[in-house]
Amino acid sequence: MATGKPPVTKAVLAYSGGLDTSIILKWLQDAYACEVVTFTADIGQGDDLEAARRKAAGLGVGDCRVADLREEFARDYVFPMFRANALYEGEYLLGTAIARPLIAKHLAAAAEECGADAVAHGATGKGNDQVRFELAIHALSPRLRVVAPWREWDLTSRERLLAYADAHGIPVERGAGGGAPYSTDANLLHISYEGGALEDPWTPPPPDMWRRTVHPQQAPAEAETVEVDFAAGDPVTVNGEALSPAAMLERLNQLGGRHGIGRIDIVENRYAGMKSRGCYETPGGTILHKARRAMESLTMDREAAHLKDELMPRYASLVYNGYWFSPERELLQSLVDESQKNVNGTVRLVLYKGSVTVSGRKSESDSLFDESIATFEDDAGAFDQGDAEGFIKLNALRLRIAALRRGG
Repeated sequence: MATGKPPVTKAVLAYSGGLDTSIILKWLQDAYACEVVTFTADIGQGDDLEAARRKAAGLGVGDCRVADLREEFARDYVFPMFRANALYEGEYLLGTAIARPLIAKHLAAAAEECGADAVAHGATGKGNDQVRFELAIHALSPRLRVVAPWREWDLTSRERLLAYADAHGIPVERGAGGGAPYSTDANLLHISYEGGALEDPWTPPPPDMWRRTVHPQQAPAEAETVEVDFAAGDPVTVNGEALSPAAMLERLNQLGGRHGIGRIDIVENRYAGMKSRGCYETPGGTILHKARRAMESLTMDREAAHLKDELMPRYASLVYNGYWFSPERELLQSLVDESQKNVNGTVRLVLYKGSVTVSGRKSESDSLFDESIATFEDDAGAFDQGDAEGFIKLNALRLRIAALRRGG
């Protein structure tokens, strides 16, 4: 058993079959002498989940659980977050952050179901994911103990992990030359890349790193036009075809990836206090974000839209920092969802060499755009331009008073 820690009889491990969690599985068996149950969530990462199950079984796990969570992920996590137009620090579409509460929810449920007294994860002691996983676990199943091996063991580098894997016969993926690959996280919404050469913020991302998008320079020479229909703030069709939430993300990923859309390279502020450089591919999410903003511009009241935009950074920080199951996020979600009732209609977008451009938007039932008022041509009296004089004078009053006091 790990020194100074209370005993664990059974632990459910959030298991991907990758380097970290494969080693953690073996380490839990040795350090805690406990039974280990693995839980693998299919959230559209594209991995061979049956291979992960076989790998866990080969390490002596009798209960290897795999759950298809793709629709729940898109419907109950990604889409509600996108209704808020959430961007962390103005750029990050929160692809990793939004997946963690879903995984934690099902991890806790698996522990309750099989009578485990602990759950375990592979997040490091420097990152955000440890906070996200554990805040969710505490909110949903406070009796469960959380084991975080990265905060306990002495395997403090990728090289030590690889040496441990070799010593225990654990097969792991390696990068070129036998070194550790990038740290990646993939799901229906995005793929992230950290570590390795990316730890130097001045070093460009290697061209062969990207998996989901072509380089914009290699994208088709012809632009592609796409139409997305919205109902109550959620996308429901692409080019007239009705799609489920998960299928919607898959389709938009295909379209965006083909045109090199959705790559970003940022330095972000982690919740733990340090800065971290990360590269992200979010092709479908980038298209969806652009389309939703266009749909809201036509159908939302000005002050309601501005208030929502003021609250968005707060919402994004709550997701990034792991407070999905907090009362404040749920309260904000209620406001966001209320604002989306009239966000209905169609947006037309043009995809071309890494860019997404809105070329049209319409709403038969909820458009607040009145051409008779907005026109620069003869408005037939729909708007009395003379009214603007008093409007300007009233709004200028405080500015005039201040200028007069300065002797202007």
